[in-house]
Amino acid sequence: MTISRRRHATELETISVVVPEAAVEAYESAISMVCTTVGIFEFDEEERMWRVEGVKDVGHAEAELATALALAELTSGVSVPLERSHTESEGWLARTYESFPAQEVGQRFIICGSHLDAPPATRRIVVTLDAGMAFGSGEHGSTRGCLRALESIAHRKPQRILDLGCGSGILAMAAATLLRRPVLATDIDPWSVRITRENAARNGLSRLIDARYSNGWSAPAIRKAAPYDLVFANILARPLCLMAKDLAAHLAPGGTVILAGLLNTQVRMVLVAHQRCGLVMERRLREGDWATLVLRKPF
Repeated sequence: MTISRRRHATELETISVVVPEAAVEAYESAISMVCTTVGIFEFDEEERMWRVEGVKDVGHAEAELATALALAELTSGVSVPLERSHTESEGWLARTYESFPAQEVGQRFIICGSHLDAPPATRRIVVTLDAGMAFGSGEHGSTRGCLRALESIAHRKPQRILDLGCGSGILAMAAATLLRRPVLATDIDPWSVRITRENAARNGLSRLIDARYSNGWSAPAIRKAAPYDLVFANILARPLCLMAKDLAAHLAPGGTVILAGLLNTQVRMVLVAHQRCGLVMERRLREGDWATLVLRKPF
């Protein structure tokens, strides 16, 4: 997973921890509080250890980082050392571009970075993103799983669509383009809301995508537009569980929800939380260690 929230600075550093799988979510949340980018990478497959790393301005938010790491240790029960290394800002940006070539996803989509000269000639739906701006560049398993899931339910022609936790806006743009329907895109991070708007304009979708700030389901605009025929929630396992009741309440009968941002080992926890609220699983997709769930609300 890669998350990017702000433009690169003159001096950057990479901070990282190596933690067992059960502690990934806690430390990812901690590091994302202060970092411009966050990545989660498998460190030891046999021992199920993961490296969580972030890129931030040198000296930025040190007190906040210490507090966030202490909270991660407390909630996960895992104490690990924090490693630091200097990162050349231009080198980091160049590596970001190099790792973001045009990517074909599923049968219908191709994701292109704005740094590319021109999108390749293709019959696929082209979604253009800034490679270094916000979460959701298409290379991560959870994003790819959501796009594949979208293809599988497109025949239902959902009318009211919500992208909850929109990041870069990639899922909102894919749905708006494929279904030719308006999409309400929300995020708890104001920077992501801004980037979604910029990406929507870049793709000629400003009239179809309404990007707004919201902490979960709290925004009046979200509740007013309900019930939804399709909801994307590509977040993290624990927040998905906590929001299951609200999701079920705002989903139309027969409506579909696509859940992602969870590891394969977290599927049962997320699924049980939503089944308790009356939703039924239709499909599970795998992209490496990451899972995507397609659930539906019975009529």
